Amino acid sequence: MADDPTLSPLDGRYRPLVSGIADHLSEQALNRGRLEVEVAWLSYLAASRVMPELRELTDGEQSALRALVADFGSEQVAALAVIERRTGHDVKAVEYYIKQALGETSLADVVEFVHFGCTSEDINNLAYARMLQRAISDVWLPAALGLVADLRDLALAQRDQPMLSRTHGQAATPTTVGKEIAVFVHRLDRQLARIQAQEYLGKFNGATGTYSAHHVAAPEVDWLDVSRGFVQSLGLTWNPLTTQIESHDYMCELFADLARFNGILNNLNTDMWSYISIGVFRQKATTDAVGSSTMPHKINPIRFENSEANLEVSNSLLQCLQTALITSRMQRDLSDSSMQRNIGPALGYALIGIVNTRTGLRSIDVDVEALTAELDGAWEVLGEAVQSLMRLRGLDQPYERLKELTRGQQITRERLQDFIRELQLPAEDEKRLLELAPSSYTGLAGRLVDFIDAPLPS
Repeated sequence: MADDPTLSPLDGRYRPLVSGIADHLSEQALNRGRLEVEVAWLSYLAASRVMPELRELTDGEQSALRALVADFGSEQVAALAVIERRTGHDVKAVEYYIKQALGETSLADVVEFVHFGCTSEDINNLAYARMLQRAISDVWLPAALGLVADLRDLALAQRDQPMLSRTHGQAATPTTVGKEIAVFVHRLDRQLARIQAQEYLGKFNGATGTYSAHHVAAPEVDWLDVSRGFVQSLGLTWNPLTTQIESHDYMCELFADLARFNGILNNLNTDMWSYISIGVFRQKATTDAVGSSTMPHKINPIRFENSEANLEVSNSLLQCLQTALITSRMQRDLSDSSMQRNIGPALGYALIGIVNTRTGLRSIDVDVEALTAELDGAWEVLGEAVQSLMRLRGLDQPYERLKELTRGQQITRERLQDFIRELQLPAEDEKRLLELAPSSYTGLAGRLVDFIDAPLPS
């Protein structure tokens, strides 16, 4: 057995892919985040001079506080763990860790202002908000933007490449490869806009959100203003009305948008898998890669399959998070504390999905010959165009006549053109229909690709 066996693939097989998420949403990152909020509160409280009992801190002392966060590594993690085993309380352990670190410094006289007026959730909610904000902006978002950029490049490169559409799995009106990829670009872009505009809320108001201890200790202080200023100084939106916990509604909003992004991406995966299976795309062969352990001819679309599986795990966790975090019993229960520890895995699996889809996209080429051959064998799809023009010119039963001609039958160019000539349409109409081919019956598909660079509606 390995010296340090892992239970989750995120900490084993996939660790290199998700290390960035772990830097922001691991247990060590949570404790660093708590430490960061605690020292920021002490600094802010001292700088605000709202209580004469707390003196101003020197520049050197401010630097020493920041160093507590910057230097929080494996040795410090171990020291904090010792304190937590004694206290049985994770946030109180951080408070004691700071007091212990400051006890023999020039800051010894201010140690009782560490965690002043705070309940654990004042610290936790701000730590989680900043951790999540950074994980999205620094890790998930660059990967997602890179994916959409890859798709945008593919859509533009294949803007006018005709392909046979399939509705209900059956041959349908032709489109272009670029237009079909552009659909996903547009869908994903809309979700990215929502995610980038997400507010991250924070509260700092005591045991049940009433500032009761603050008001008794220092009734002359405008604690609402202090709270608002502190939360905003951390780059968060102040939430004035909460119970003991920040209500997590913004998290649920974000997780819903992330899950929707995952779902759209998964739709792309299943489409790409299907397109590969019918020959629209061909996979590039890699000399040393093995597609099947027994069938040497195979190149399997494993990247899209891998992405599909990991996105589904991510969405299961995101859905669970949304459902659980939206509710808290009366002023507080601890279910959210355990639930939030799964935010990291939810984003980790989502990130693996993005990475694998991007890898899959780099491993495919459009098979132009296959597309052309498929279109050449699908003259029946022009029945839509013929019956539409017949309707316009007032001919009897246009839909029914084309249905009789084409439904369930292989139609050749010659047979369709003979039918067109028998209609005795105006010469210009007949000429337009006779010049039509499946490969040219793509309407405005190419022009539609241009909408991926148009501003999204506000």
